Amino acid sequence: MRKKTIHAGRAKARHLSPDELNSIFIRVASPILQTEKMDQTRNHIQHGRVSCYSHCVAVSYYSLKYANRLGIRCNRESLVRGALLHDYFLYDWHEKHEPHGLHGFTHPGTALANALSDYDLDRIEKNIIARHMFPLTLVPPRYRESLLVCMVDKVCSFAEVFGWDAYPSFVYANGGAVLC
Repeated sequence: MRKKTIHAGRAKARHLSPDELNSIFIRVASPILQTEKMDQTRNHIQHGRVSCYSHCVAVSYYSLKYANRLGIRCNRESLVRGALLHDYFLYDWHEKHEPHGLHGFTHPGTALANALSDYDLDRIEKNIIARHMFPLTLVPPRYRESLLVCMVDKVCSFAEVFGWDAYPSFVYANGGAVLC
């Protein structure tokens, strides 16, 4: 007869109700979403018909939702803030005459510099912003929050490029406002 093996390790995070998740998201996201600079990102298309603002809201919301669904223990506030600011580069990357270089490679650094000038960021938030384009940028994410945002960003980008209407209506409402 086999002995049962007890695996030592971290327990999964406590699952939150949808109302609890929404409450966390709104509380943490509001101060960033209500700024003038973040509001400017509504005017920049990220992928397909989705603005940079809507993209960042979706990546942040779904990162929080999947962390909860998968029972991933994480700093939820850093996850939401880092995901909201992951594409805080503040320019239209589709304009070819602008000196943005190879946007896919350079925008994480630009987004991080902009975020650092406007917010006090913790180490997780900095890593989320700097490493979300892995493997295009060669250094991998260091924290589970960073890895989750990196993956959710890819899924959201894929959906946006192919025009799938996979987002809840709040992502598109008023140019992507969760809070108006």
